[in-house]
Amino acid sequence: MVALKDGIQSADAIMRLTQAGVIVPETPFAPDQVQPASLDLRLGKRAYRVRASFLPGRNHTVRDRLEQLSFHEIDLSAGAILETGCVYIAELQESLALPDDLSAAANPKSSTGRIDVFTRVITDRSQAFDTIGAGYRGPLFAEISPRTFPVLVRTGTRLSQLRLRKGEVRLSDSELHALHQCERIVTSAEPSIQDGVAVSVDLSGFGPDHLIGYRAKRHTGLVDVDKPGSCRIADFWEPLYADARRTLILDPGQFYILASKEAVHVPPDYAAEMVPFDPLVGEFRVHYAGFFDPGFGHAAAGGEGARAVLEVRSRDVPFILEDGQIVGRLVYERMAERPQVLYGSGAGSNYQAQSLKLSKHFR
Repeated sequence: MVALKDGIQSADAIMRLTQAGVIVPETPFAPDQVQPASLDLRLGKRAYRVRASFLPGRNHTVRDRLEQLSFHEIDLSAGAILETGCVYIAELQESLALPDDLSAAANPKSSTGRIDVFTRVITDRSQAFDTIGAGYRGPLFAEISPRTFPVLVRTGTRLSQLRLRKGEVRLSDSELHALHQCERIVTSAEPSIQDGVAVSVDLSGFGPDHLIGYRAKRHTGLVDVDKPGSCRIADFWEPLYADARRTLILDPGQFYILASKEAVHVPPDYAAEMVPFDPLVGEFRVHYAGFFDPGFGHAAAGGEGARAVLEVRSRDVPFILEDGQIVGRLVYERMAERPQVLYGSGAGSNYQAQSLKLSKHFR
């Protein structure tokens, strides 16, 4: 049995847990698959087009539901196109045998959220998405639903990531105030801290053209998830520029890439997560991909000035955003140990020191 400290488990602990059989990969990990505080999850050999999203419920496995709801099986070994507006369930190459004091949570990877692919992890007998209870033993599956762009995926594609937690790890508001005094976790001199640290949207513009973000085009070509730099920005995105009022009207159903006004800092002994939707700030969803690894925005890891990129979708009504408006909150959690390699210091860190930035797929 691996001895674990309370907190979010680091890359080193993830490797120890894998050697102990707590994490069971079908094939050895890829070189950059283990991140400072998370593990990328790889698609397996098969996916299934299903009638609708579902949760298995406490008395059923995922395969029980697939027998009832799947239309057809898809072979991912040679690559497959996942169409917009459809729901798919894919096998994952990693399974778990968690001890009774270790739980897990999943989230889309940053690059997944930035191309508007909605994905969630499901387990057998689960009653919540992306939440894996302590002691779970069994396979993992990914629900995948491209919202704006059709995508090409294959066995080994990584859309989701997993974090492992032991004990109570979330910082209270008073602890966040103390951490900000020591480490300055956002660039606001007096940040709004209530159930997390407030993050606001920048609509003043970046660069000489005052670019504020991008709105996704409809009826575009294909995004190959495993090919960085393969898509022209102009074929997929409409640039948006600041106006005199510094406002932006979100159209229902449209997808936007914006950026935070604050630079964000995640010190090496902590990890953070963006709250994906807060109904108190407006009828829209912000930031599908919520994990911020230790070292994000950390000056010693080359990340000073890093903004949080916001993946925004309005819900049922048009909604006016104003410059500086709070759009989400960052929750900070303690690491069980400081990772040997921080975000930005090694391979696979695509968004360190970012400003307004699309996913790695666009050039």
